[in-house]
Amino acid sequence: MILDLHSQPEMVSRMEQSWPLSLSYYTVPELDALEVVAVAAESGCSHVGLRLLSGQPGDSEMPLMLEPALRRQLLTEMAARGVSALDANTARMIPQSRVVNFLPFLDVAAALGAKHVLTTVDDPEEARALDNVTALCDAAAERGLTIDLEFVPWLSIRDVRSAAAFLRRCNHPAAGIALDALHFYRSGSSLEDLADCPADWFRYLQLCDAPLRERSPERDARIHEAVKERLLPGDGDIDLAGLLRAFTDRLPLALEIPQSEVSKTLPARIRVSRAVQATRTLLDSIS
Repeated sequence: MILDLHSQPEMVSRMEQSWPLSLSYYTVPELDALEVVAVAAESGCSHVGLRLLSGQPGDSEMPLMLEPALRRQLLTEMAARGVSALDANTARMIPQSRVVNFLPFLDVAAALGAKHVLTTVDDPEEARALDNVTALCDAAAERGLTIDLEFVPWLSIRDVRSAAAFLRRCNHPAAGIALDALHFYRSGSSLEDLADCPADWFRYLQLCDAPLRERSPERDARIHEAVKERLLPGDGDIDLAGLLRAFTDRLPLALEIPQSEVSKTLPARIRVSRAVQATRTLLDSIS
């Protein structure tokens, strides 16, 4: 649940430091799905994020969407390693989106054991976007999935406030917010904005760090930072401790920390190990 910002400090002290950790696709994009599971397990992550779509259904689908044999291998590997799928990405709602085309994506996500579907909205016509997201929520709920909106500063739903307004209009129990620390920071969202949201909207958080910017980066620079160059927790200026203290439940933390320059010299296992250690150091600081 989300803390009352005026609650007593002793409420924060009840938080446990060992929040579940998940390894996101963008942190190790050079690995295939089986390798992601292996690296996650070896690094102490109990979950992984599954990359199924990189665009709209039927276009640029990832191997897991196309290869049933790979999905069977992945389920075997996850069971052997004690790792489960946290979320599947990405359902991107654009003006041309038709929910019926996302049904195979939802079927695969459910079959692989994912719990949440990372969803973005880039449609300026709110009524159409609401219809699509509501229909997506209906289909997801039938499969035991939730729809978790990731607000992104350069898309139609760009911050906590716009996400909250959209969800209140949607009013579907399967709908929630996937809060990304970078987007929270760059969008100018605040802890006060979070305090106005129902606790059950939040099922997991995406964790990384970023440097202070004197002015807001241009769109292309924002996209590059988000998908290529993030920082480990503690290496930047986001108040991650304050953000995590806004939640009393130990929500899963999806480590989404792409570092394209670092990856040229450090293999995935070392990068993920460092990310996990930095996250545990952060959690120790707020325990």
